[in-house]
Amino acid sequence: MIQRRARRNGFWLALSLLLCLISAVGASVVQTHAGAVAVKDMQWETSSGRMLNALLFVPETASADNRAPAVVVSHGWWNNREMQDANYVELARRGFVVLSIDMYGHGNSDPLPADELEVGGTGMYDGVKLIADLPYVDSTRIGVTGHSNGARAANFSIALDDAADEQLISSVFLVDNEAMYRDAEGAYANLYGTRDVGLVADQYDEFFFRSYSPEGVPLTAPRDFSTTDNAQSFLNFGADPASGEMREVDTVYTDTIDGEDAIRILHTPPQTHPWGTISKYTVADLVDFFDMTLDAPHAMDGTAQVWQIKEAFTALGLLGFGMFLVPFTRALLGTRAFAGLRAETIAPALPATRSGHYWFWGGLVVSAIISAWSYVWLSQQTWLAALTHNAVPNPIPTGSVFFIGVWAAFNGIIAIIIMLASYYLFGKKSGVRLRDLGIFPGWFKLLQSVALALVVTAAAFGLVFLADYFFKTDFRLWVIALKWFPQDKIWYAFFVLPLFLIYFVANSVAINVFNRVTIGGREWVNTAVLALFNSLGPIVLVLAQYITFAVSGELIPGFGGIYSIWLIPVIVILAVSAVISRKIYRATNNPYIAGVLNAAVVVLMSASNSLVVTY
Repeated sequence: MIQRRARRNGFWLALSLLLCLISAVGASVVQTHAGAVAVKDMQWETSSGRMLNALLFVPETASADNRAPAVVVSHGWWNNREMQDANYVELARRGFVVLSIDMYGHGNSDPLPADELEVGGTGMYDGVKLIADLPYVDSTRIGVTGHSNGARAANFSIALDDAADEQLISSVFLVDNEAMYRDAEGAYANLYGTRDVGLVADQYDEFFFRSYSPEGVPLTAPRDFSTTDNAQSFLNFGADPASGEMREVDTVYTDTIDGEDAIRILHTPPQTHPWGTISKYTVADLVDFFDMTLDAPHAMDGTAQVWQIKEAFTALGLLGFGMFLVPFTRALLGTRAFAGLRAETIAPALPATRSGHYWFWGGLVVSAIISAWSYVWLSQQTWLAALTHNAVPNPIPTGSVFFIGVWAAFNGIIAIIIMLASYYLFGKKSGVRLRDLGIFPGWFKLLQSVALALVVTAAAFGLVFLADYFFKTDFRLWVIALKWFPQDKIWYAFFVLPLFLIYFVANSVAINVFNRVTIGGREWVNTAVLALFNSLGPIVLVLAQYITFAVSGELIPGFGGIYSIWLIPVIVILAVSAVISRKIYRATNNPYIAGVLNAAVVVLMSASNSLVVTY
């Protein structure tokens, strides 16, 4: 029996490693266009006096004798350079030199100073200056594009470019953030000059593309943006809307500005703000725009896209990473250092009594309700919002991670209260012995548990490092991402780790000590139910937010759009963590190993995919 378990565990361990390898190789083949595009990891001190990190994509056709057009691309707030993979894959295979930056405060670049949010165009204009000096780049054909705050960085860069002795930016494509409509005096104006400009305004954007009354009351929803004065002035090259013609979406408009022809175009796809990063329609609009304005060396139809294949490969790596955590933990239980944590036998899960069912289902429902309610309630607390969004000087470097940590800790404390009530009002009277269920392992085993969890965490992120080091890829699916990080992210993670430990340790104890029963005679059904209820609060909130948005054109009052966006990866993380917790418990009779492991992995994952602001 033991040998069969070891062989089965070895199979899953080998499969997880194979998936990670296939992921890295496959994603690399796609993003290098099967070797036709060189990928370089760039890090340099810019003229702004800060370290900027970026991925540089150089097609083999670009040379000093055959200079190529170039595009600097940028992610949005709380993201990193790989979030632009759809754009840099498609632009590079069309012959553009592409620089995908980590904006200051993100990824592997230096933190962003709170009093200089526009520094170097938040890094984008510093990237433009670098790429303009490359010998294989045609400095007269440089474009910039960004999603969300990456689009704002493009607007910052336009202002810096206008102030420079020589203008470098000739083409701008803004995705999911407002264009510049008015001058300093509040009058409509063409602030882009002779540059070609495209704008994507999602019909269900959580943040932008509304018009307001003088009192700040919303007058139009994002889906009506094309009819607003801002949109019409943009399409009429800064003319007062009252004097310009009514113009349409998806139509190229040209005008002669200072003797040069310029372009304006507006797209309004029926999608949400975060969907803009992986929308095949927006990617097509973007590459078609730069083909039209910068003359792509290898012209292709905008709908001819392969980035989805890369996304499939990186998602495979994400799956392999998650799978690796369990069999590697089990494998280490066979070593001398951690053999004492291995459980030779573990009591089987038994059907719950009638009273036990009431406590089981009642506890899950109450926990889910409190999870959803507390998330919205905390998002409305002024003091916490100020820390989360860096509105006041504070010592917290990663505000968004801190918010999720506070919410997690709150629910961890609620879980502890529910468990105590369950034990003293029901479990103790029913003969439940907590020591037999692993809740009191002793100090030595507890320290061993922490050490084992940290070793597994280090080994798992070692896989991420290898993918980055050899292939310049990471493991991700849309907003769920695991990427390699510099050492400062470890200290940012330690800052909020206690908050996540409260939740994940309490959650592991609840799942394995208090809620481990059979449903329909099967333990796996119990595990699936617990995984669902772990995520049920966030699922309900996300569904409620977007159903309301689709029907009314506006978000739920008092529930900010960024908070529902942050819940999208949380849904997956909470469900997966429940499964990992149960599988490790079944090998150890110890709920603390998985609790610490889940907390460590999630906090590193979060800290390396967020915004760092310093004061």
